[in-house]
Amino acid sequence: MNVFPVSNSNLSPVHLGHFVQKHYFPEQQVECRILKTGISDTYLIVSPDKRYIFRVYSFQWRTRTEISEELRLLEHLRRNGVSVSYPVADLAHAFIHTFQAPEGERFGVLFSFAEGEKVLNFDPETHYRVGKLMAEMHLLTKDFPLHRMTYTEKELLIDSLGQLSKFLPADTEEMQYMKTVQEYLIGELQHADQAQLRKGAVHLDLWFDNMNVTTDGDITFFDFDFCGNGWLCLDMAYYMLQIHSTEKDDAERELKTEQFLKGYESVTPVSDEEKRLIPMLGICLYFFYLGIQSQRYDNWSNVFLNEIYLKRFINLLLKKYFDYHQLGQKLIS
Repeated sequence: MNVFPVSNSNLSPVHLGHFVQKHYFPEQQVECRILKTGISDTYLIVSPDKRYIFRVYSFQWRTRTEISEELRLLEHLRRNGVSVSYPVADLAHAFIHTFQAPEGERFGVLFSFAEGEKVLNFDPETHYRVGKLMAEMHLLTKDFPLHRMTYTEKELLIDSLGQLSKFLPADTEEMQYMKTVQEYLIGELQHADQAQLRKGAVHLDLWFDNMNVTTDGDITFFDFDFCGNGWLCLDMAYYMLQIHSTEKDDAERELKTEQFLKGYESVTPVSDEEKRLIPMLGICLYFFYLGIQSQRYDNWSNVFLNEIYLKRFINLLLKKYFDYHQLGQKLIS
């Protein structure tokens, strides 16, 4: 029977479990189930004594080199004591596997399981610990180049708005607003004081969904799929953006943001220029991830991505954050 070509598929968890057992734990029983599908598919692997995560990257999403660089970064952090989910080698000492899926070759990697659980609303002390851990990570990623994307205004603002334009008409009020904000932000980034901006490898996606917290308050970062090169304060910007979106009480929001910064600066200082840019970079990352949603519409965001969703996102999240930091006043002036 001829099989019609597909753009995306899910590997069978039963057969993936057999694969993991054969290549990693031949003497043990292994269970496998799908946790999440999307840009990459995430499987939970359970052996008698441990849990693991097996990630299967979408077709043509990352090259072997890009994945190797992600794993190199994780090993660098792990060896130096930063709590991250790290790659696990198989019996032949291989980290990256290939699978001939219906759409083409896909890559897969087994990772250690991040103990604890995801928590939507942290207490201030946990935010302090997150800041401390992020700063410890940045001490190791500063001037640590990756053979991966470098995040500049092109990747964050220009390419992303191009992707968004596939779903949001140019004549809408929201798209006109996005173009105005884009122009403003590009100017700010291009004229930033580079001497005050630390550069290196960034996670770019650090928020509550990509960190687990134990009952003892231990934190583990995971999912470095978007890691690349850029200003280290991009990670701070995205995390502080998430505090703003998840914490609705103004006093709590300010307290938790302050504790995060205190935790970070207990390890390493943040320059005045970085602090000035952080709110703007948060908006840049809203642009970027809206662009990713549009780009990966086929296998990630098609259940919710439409013109109504985008208008609500822009008006209720992006514009609100922009106005909260009074960036609009600078834009008008």
